[in-house]
Amino acid sequence: MNLGNDNALWLLFAVPLVLAPAYAWCFRRKARTLRILASTEMLAKISNTVSLRKQIFKAVLLIAAFTSLVIALTEPKWNPQPQQIRRKGRDVVILLDTSRSMLAEDITPSRLERSKIAISDLLEVLKGDRIAVITFAGNSTVKCPLTQDYAFVRMALADISTESTSRGGTLIGDAIRKAAEEVFDKQSREFKDLILITDGEDHDSFAPEAAQKAAQEGIRIIAIGLGDDVTGSRIPITGPNGEKTFLKHRNEEVWSRLNSDLLREVAYATEGGKYLSVLPGTTLDLGRIYEDLIASAEGRELESMTMMKYDEKFQIFVALAIGLLVGEVLVSERKKAA
Repeated sequence: MNLGNDNALWLLFAVPLVLAPAYAWCFRRKARTLRILASTEMLAKISNTVSLRKQIFKAVLLIAAFTSLVIALTEPKWNPQPQQIRRKGRDVVILLDTSRSMLAEDITPSRLERSKIAISDLLEVLKGDRIAVITFAGNSTVKCPLTQDYAFVRMALADISTESTSRGGTLIGDAIRKAAEEVFDKQSREFKDLILITDGEDHDSFAPEAAQKAAQEGIRIIAIGLGDDVTGSRIPITGPNGEKTFLKHRNEEVWSRLNSDLLREVAYATEGGKYLSVLPGTTLDLGRIYEDLIASAEGRELESMTMMKYDEKFQIFVALAIGLLVGEVLVSERKKAA
């Protein structure tokens, strides 16, 4: 036998601590009141017509009905049957650009913060897939290995900033190689998705070549470009006194523009790869991208376990309680006529 809600058993303490003492007090109170209000002759007549045993029996029926309802609340189950549970999904690695250009505010509140919000929303719709997070700028860091523990991923995500990588610059190719060599499972060439979130700036890291090599490992790249490749956006920086200025190089403000051509080349170097752009004024919806491109794709068995399935039997005790209540109503307190 298995109980789904064993905390309800605490209610059974109400029987010896509340119900039984309450009935005992009522019977004594009733007898005392009758002695005060009725004469000895009247009490004798009442005793001849009313059965104390039946009154006690009716009280026992009510207590038994209460007990049956408490047992029903514990959600009793029995007759266990083994059931095989299989979970399928894909391996999803997110490459998140944390270079200073991701501080640009053409996508509110910034490219980086919007990306983190989108990843957090993605965790709400994942269907058992394993997920990993890698941040990159001048070097790459595995913030979270492949896992189904989405709470752990949220904790790792909260700590991500432009300080997450120790070296400046943007090396997309190195990040792709790190994911392929250190994060993805090498035993299988299937069910691997790499979501690259960046503005596409790259410092000669041979990203298309890295993507081609990743494709040989069965990795599909979904590249998401942030910003626009015409106007671009300035990169805000905060001074020591809290004043806001913009990043300059050789006394000229730096404007970060989307390199969509590079990201298209990276994505389409892999089989089934996809390039998506997020322009200023639009929203990055990773949940929708996941539903359209990943959840609908074939997955592999990630987890298999045997669980015991029990038959719910609370209905028996509910029916018993109803029967006891009906019986209490039908039992008369009066003695049978001689």
